Amino acid sequence: MTDSQNRAPAAPQPRAAVMAIHAYVAGEAKLPGVNRIIKLSSNEGAFGPPPAAIAAYTKVAAEIHRYPDGGSTALRRAIGTRFGLDPARIVCGTGSDELIGLLCHVYGGPGTDILMSMHGFTMYQIAGTFAGSRVLKVPEKNLTTDVDAMLAAVTPETNIVFIAHPNNPTGSLLPQSEVERLRAGLRPDILLVLDSAYAEYVEAADYDAGQKLVDAAENTVMLRTFSKVFGLGGMRVGWGYMPPAVADALNRVRGVFNVNLAAQAAAVAALEEPGWVERCRAHNTEWRARLAASLAAVGIKVWPTEGNFLLADFATAAAAQDADAFLKSRGIIVRGMAAYDLPHCLRITVGTAEECTLVTEALTAFTTSPHA
Repeated sequence: MTDSQNRAPAAPQPRAAVMAIHAYVAGEAKLPGVNRIIKLSSNEGAFGPPPAAIAAYTKVAAEIHRYPDGGSTALRRAIGTRFGLDPARIVCGTGSDELIGLLCHVYGGPGTDILMSMHGFTMYQIAGTFAGSRVLKVPEKNLTTDVDAMLAAVTPETNIVFIAHPNNPTGSLLPQSEVERLRAGLRPDILLVLDSAYAEYVEAADYDAGQKLVDAAENTVMLRTFSKVFGLGGMRVGWGYMPPAVADALNRVRGVFNVNLAAQAAAVAALEEPGWVERCRAHNTEWRARLAASLAAVGIKVWPTEGNFLLADFATAAAAQDADAFLKSRGIIVRGMAAYDLPHCLRITVGTAEECTLVTEALTAFTTSPHA
């Protein structure tokens, strides 16, 4: 027996890069012993799925033994019609998470660097590390992507830059001029990925979710999702609009039937629900402002946001933990931000009017209690 055989591991071993990853932890959904739970931890739509989506989902129940259309043809056509995009340049995925992973594997890998902002969506780091890339977190300015710092962090090995647009969990949004300055300052061979999961909630007048930059060159991708305003988080449907060459590359390696039959049907119907997005956006705009004002009135700092959530800043990690525990005692689940290097903050989804009111009442009580 050789020395190498003597030193062989006793069991199969994963790649070192895999064991360096801290698994994504989803927002909590249950509280033992609590009858009514108000779940505001995952930025789900305030009103659930559109009625048409529920009907479409129910209608295909008898057909779920059939494989879905592997190309999501009807869904891509519906997306193209709704947003004025070429369906051939759209790729659908099992949530935008799948597309993030595919982009990292196709354009990243060993010997490459991926850039993201310091408090950006953690899936960029997870997917990039899994692909074998070195993921670099770039410091932000006022919890907003710093374009100058991002450009300064570019290395010869940089292949991808991820920007959440607006950002999760901070809610911050780069002005369109800054997004364009970032794209112009990157090498043409660097892929800029604009993850616009919260696009439907944005009120900024100059906002473009990414279509303009995708159409302008061959080096930008826009990602979108059905998990937020369209209320289909449980169906896992995302999509990307991208240059033809990028779409071709992703279609070569994505799952053959990656978007299931029911998800495709529900998503098509959700796009066609009259007035749904307008109703959801109007509600979010009103109650986002109301909730932010009510928290500010009791001394809780709220960072500016363009999403369907607030980042509440309690100044210290201990205070944030106490506030989280106080909310849970009232059946309200929000999201702790320690995993995003913001342990002093809680992220709170903008729920229904009743839910927002209950959050206000709870945090008002917290600030006047011995815990504050």
